[in-house]
Formats: sequence, structure tokens, C-alpha cells
Amino acid sequence: MAKVIAIANQKGGVGKTTTAINLAASLAVLEYKTLLVDADPQANSTTGNGFDLKNVQLSLYDCMVNDTPVTQVILETETPNLDLLPSHLDLVGAEIELINHPNREHVMRKALEPVLNTYDFIVIDCSPSLGLITVNSLSAANSVIIPVQCEYFALEGLGKLLNTIKIVQARINSELKIEGILMTMYDGRLRLSNQVVEEIKNHFSELVFNTILHRNTRLGEAPSFGKPVLLYDAESTGAVNYLNLAKEILQKNNMTKIKNQEKMIEN
Repeated sequence: MAKVIAIANQKGGVGKTTTAINLAASLAVLEYKTLLVDADPQANSTTGNGFDLKNVQLSLYDCMVNDTPVTQVILETETPNLDLLPSHLDLVGAEIELINHPNREHVMRKALEPVLNTYDFIVIDCSPSLGLITVNSLSAANSVIIPVQCEYFALEGLGKLLNTIKIVQARINSELKIEGILMTMYDGRLRLSNQVVEEIKNHFSELVFNTILHRNTRLGEAPSFGKPVLLYDAESTGAVNYLNLAKEILQKNNMTKIKNQEKMIEN
């Protein structure tokens, strides 16, 4: 059964899509069968994996609005073990089209059910809002990662997101947990970056990942080549950071042992 992780923050520009693309790719490279779900109408996780939106015939919109089976929509990416459920601009209209749906908060969960046993991980890239599609993502997820930028307004909006998560936990998905708060765009030369990390750790202590994502040019360049950073430059700081994050999540969930045991059985 797949562990479903949503990457959510209603603030734009915090490294949410970068994290979704590269965490999914890192888990895949570590030999965990992974599905990346692009639940953002901007479709950056789709283009960031090398797909031209003009050639994407079906998307998450079709699964949610037209009941198209998810197996007909999933695409294989260039990264071994990584598949993609693409997005499309049409997804903007899904919130209005689902408004009268009797189980409108659970549509994505229902759509993903047929492939839960196919993957080890499903990573959902949420849209930068707290609308119905994001609520659907949180409803479908086992846990949520919150990327937070190491900049002045880091805590702004975080309270609102945590409040939304509490509402989802109380009313829609009681099993939803916070996987962790992820510090992104860290620059060790700046006093501000260090102050923000310290402040977030003081506020949220155990929730903060040990892995911190540094500002990295290669990480910014990779999407324009339609590749996760691991395929673009495997030795870059960005690639190493995301592999470390994937390993930290595996350790936190006691999943490294499972994979090692499977390998021993195969041998």
C-alpha cells in the first residue's frame, strides 16, 4: 500500500513544486516505485518532467471530473521507477464543476484508490491555494510536507495552513499527519536564513526536517530542461539535499528496512 504525501503551502514561491518533483525522483532513484500527482493547474510538475502540455491528452482533471480511470492517464517519466499523473490548465475549472458533487472532498482519494497497491509512494504537488483541489489532496494523503522559505515572511500564512490541516483532520481525514516542515532556499551566508531556521525550530521543534534545502543554481535550471535535478546534475547540492530528504523520510517511516529485506529475499 502506497504512502501518500501531499506537498502543500498556499504561499507561492516556497519550493513546493521543486520539492514534489525532486523528492519523487529521489524516492524513485532509491528504488521505491513512485507516482507524482500534479494537482496544480499551472502543471509545473508535468512540464518539469519533460512533458509538453500540448501533447497531454488526459490529466488529473479527467480523473476527477469525467471519472476517467487513473490507469489510462498515468505517464511513464524518464526517471526509472517514477510515473506521473499529469495536470492541465483545465483543473482550474474542476473546483466549480465539483461544487455540487456529494463527496466533493474525496474525489481525488477515490480516483487514486485503484493504484494504491501499485506504488510505494504517491507524492502530490498541491496548488498554491487552500481551495477544493488542495482539500482533495489533503483528503487523499497520509501525511503532508510543508515547505517554508528561509526568508523574512516565512511564518506568514503558516498558521492558516496549519489551521486548514486541523479542519481536514477533524472533518475529512482523521489519519492525516504532518510529515514535517521543510526549510527551503537556505543561504548559509545570510544571517536572516539562520535566524529563520532558528525561529521555525523554536516554534515547531520536532516537526522540522533535519535536511535543509540550500539555494542551488542547478536546482533552478533543471525544470527548463524538463528533468529532476538528479538527472540534470546528480552531484549538485540540490540533488544531494533531496536524496538526503528522501532517506530521512524513509528512516522516519521505518521503510529502509523493508526494502533491504525485500532485496535479501530476492537474492
